[in-house]
Amino acid sequence: MKDRAGLYILRDGIARGELPAKRVLDSRAATPPLPMRCSAQRRGSRDGVRPKNASAERKALLEMYGAEVIFTDPLDGSDGAIRAARELAATRPDEYWYADQYNHPANARAHYVTTAEEIWAADRRPGHASRRGGRHDRDADGNRPALRELNPAIELVAVQPDGPFHGLEGLKHLATAIVPGIYDPALPSRTEFVATEDAEEAVRRLAKQTGLFVGGRPAPRSWRRSGCRPPWDGL
Repeated sequence: MKDRAGLYILRDGIARGELPAKRVLDSRAATPPLPMRCSAQRRGSRDGVRPKNASAERKALLEMYGAEVIFTDPLDGSDGAIRAARELAATRPDEYWYADQYNHPANARAHYVTTAEEIWAADRRPGHASRRGGRHDRDADGNRPALRELNPAIELVAVQPDGPFHGLEGLKHLATAIVPGIYDPALPSRTEFVATEDAEEAVRRLAKQTGLFVGGRPAPRSWRRSGCRPPWDGL
């Protein structure tokens, strides 16, 4: 899912002649820039801005890919990282190409073109709902319009933390956060607000009962020790 957004955004930068001449810059609390790191690794330039309280697993992944990371005040959350990246891009435009995944139309476009069709082909159960997290809805705002075109009656449910002070890394409580430019509040059929404790319990339950890891995904220690590329590398 995240590889696609990163790939489409990078392709746009190349088409505009911004890459590979400039360094790739973006901000994030969670993981979408990782595909950009993979690709930028081959071009020798990548930078990221993220809160200092990012998980150890994500820091290890970024280090493995050789990304140069600027850490911001954890109390400022992902919005603080966004503001810092914007300032850096504005003051050094000749050096940095700001991917700006929260606002880049190629982010949602990637899923409009690819992911929605795959969801539709794989699962057409009557009444089945498509649920997406309230991060910056990069994939949701691509999937939702396409799914609605395929079935106007489909139920599309957005999920957000139930308050501004929560422990769901990367997820946004949109009422108190910088709202991404690609977010369309008219698209969800409804929004569910979830407590941190309930979300963490559900992650553990799904892992134990189904083998599905739907929360943070740590980098296996063997990859970190050997320096081998994970199987999803290949942009």
